[in-house]
Amino acid sequence: MSAKNRASALAFALPFLIALPAASPAQNRLAPVPVYSDSFPVARDLPYPGTIQLEVDATDIARSIFKVREVVPVVQPGRMTLQIPKWLPGHHGPDGEIDKIAGVTFTANGKTLPWTRDPYELNAFHVDVPAGVAAVEARFSFLSAINPRQGRVVVTPEMLNLQWEAVSMYPAGYYTRRIPVVASVILPAGWQAATALRQTATAGNRITYGVIDYENLVDSPIIAGRYFRKDDLGHDVTLNSIADDPKELKIPAAVLAKHRKMVDQAIKTFGARHFDHFDFLNAISDKIGGIGLEHHRSTEISTDPGAFIDYDNKVGDRNVFPHEFVHSWDGKFRRPAGQNVPDFRTPLNNELLFVYEGQTQFWGWVLEARGGMSPKQHMLDVLANYAAAQDQARGRDWRPLLDTTNDPIIQNRRPEPWGSYQRNENYYVEGLLIWLEADAIIRRGTSNKRGLDEFARAFFGIRDGDWGNLPYDRAEVIATLNAVYPHDWAGFLRDRVDAVAPRAPLAGITLSGYELRYTDEPNGATKAFAKGGPGGADFAYSLGFGVDKEGRLGSVQWGSPAFDASLRSGDQIIAVGERAYSEEAMKDAIVAAKDGRTAVRLTVKRGDAVKVYAIPYSGGLRYPRLVKVGKGEGSLDLLLRPR
Repeated sequence: MSAKNRASALAFALPFLIALPAASPAQNRLAPVPVYSDSFPVARDLPYPGTIQLEVDATDIARSIFKVREVVPVVQPGRMTLQIPKWLPGHHGPDGEIDKIAGVTFTANGKTLPWTRDPYELNAFHVDVPAGVAAVEARFSFLSAINPRQGRVVVTPEMLNLQWEAVSMYPAGYYTRRIPVVASVILPAGWQAATALRQTATAGNRITYGVIDYENLVDSPIIAGRYFRKDDLGHDVTLNSIADDPKELKIPAAVLAKHRKMVDQAIKTFGARHFDHFDFLNAISDKIGGIGLEHHRSTEISTDPGAFIDYDNKVGDRNVFPHEFVHSWDGKFRRPAGQNVPDFRTPLNNELLFVYEGQTQFWGWVLEARGGMSPKQHMLDVLANYAAAQDQARGRDWRPLLDTTNDPIIQNRRPEPWGSYQRNENYYVEGLLIWLEADAIIRRGTSNKRGLDEFARAFFGIRDGDWGNLPYDRAEVIATLNAVYPHDWAGFLRDRVDAVAPRAPLAGITLSGYELRYTDEPNGATKAFAKGGPGGADFAYSLGFGVDKEGRLGSVQWGSPAFDASLRSGDQIIAVGERAYSEEAMKDAIVAAKDGRTAVRLTVKRGDAVKVYAIPYSGGLRYPRLVKVGKGEGSLDLLLRPR
């Protein structure tokens, strides 16, 4: 509306507005009327009276649709509430894909039953069950993502990844570990499947599994595919692999030997097993969506083509195996009290993820070395990269590590405009640095007679063979550390986890006989990751960004020379000085600027605009590495030595 029309309208309405009576003070102070009423059934620790029959038809791979038929015994007539899981273990957040559930119908005794969605718990369906009904049959489809923009792709022409939480409902009002289920899956003809579940019957391409509680069903996903291989890794651990191409399954004996040694080293490190059997579920594919997700008796892993047959050049796919294996002890058997919830509706408390994920990151890194999956020098280079990245991230100036444990809920791994200032799940890598320091403190105080290995055996290595769960809190973590070596562990964790710390916790490196330094040559791990990855170059510790092969900037470091010049992620460098962009041109320009008189000149394209930036920087090329400063073996050397 134009200004003239607004004035005319106001002049016309003004007499009427003046004639209106003034609102009374009481009306202005009326309190809002509460409308929320939580009449949701509270989960009780009681056995569910009856066994759910769940059938998933996974044969429609052309359209990536899972069709579900589920028969749920009725406890009593009246309202029955059935839920799709919302808060998912391992995801640390409310990641249930209710948006992909369609075609929901409920029937009983041959008649359709009406349903309503709960207005607040949108993953839940309320069904009115008449008298005389023994069971309700639910039918629906899970419409899995067809491309990555819609979510993780779980079905391709060669393989599928079936996660039970996406294709099942459970009755409200009961602990999920008290709800028995018999599940079956119908696979495409000729496909083979792997899971921690054990089949009790097969009929054609239909597999039926034995009775299991719903909590453990959700914790036991399936991979299946045309091209399948199974390898025994010892200790009742199996490596199950599916691939886009059968050539990927020609796994060299030497590679399998490394995985067997890693498994053996894990058992020796923790001193107990918390599974009756364990299945690595590994998809070698660049078509299915990436994943590395822990379960108690299995783990879902995706690796790039070449992960096994070109093992020496695929260093980025190694650590996921020991990391996810460690979770059987850390996160599954021992889980934070706030993660030990009765059902998949109850929110998760993530405040102890610096133990759950931080120690898992630590032990996964250690076991990669102890198992011979990567040489010691590679692991030292990885540690240098971890330490440098955490130390320069300026998000630590305002945000304590503890608060990053909320990121799976707050940020949920969406792309960030300024990741180094926002911080993102730093409890993984910074957690590793904290636990490395704890190990070094214990070793120094006990003349290398004890270390974090003793903590691991005392905390995770108890009750051999038990694959239940044993919750813990921070007080128990501190008490166990003190039993290994008396120290102010409460203050240690408070300073590093709860408080803002402008510098990363690097004392574990210096106490271990090493020092973080910067040189003008990338370390071996940086070179290996670049060689086996999509390409690009790392200038994070000089100008403050990484860049892909086409010159597009990744995350720009907050407070870096590039940041001060107003560059940002997504910008494309098209020229360096008078030369077209290349990694070598960038390096030459950075070296030339060391004289302090020559700025680094970049021609940058942002959208339709092109601009020249002159960046004042004279620090030269900078890449992190660890340098040995002490004589003989330090605690870090001893930590990485095989047991």
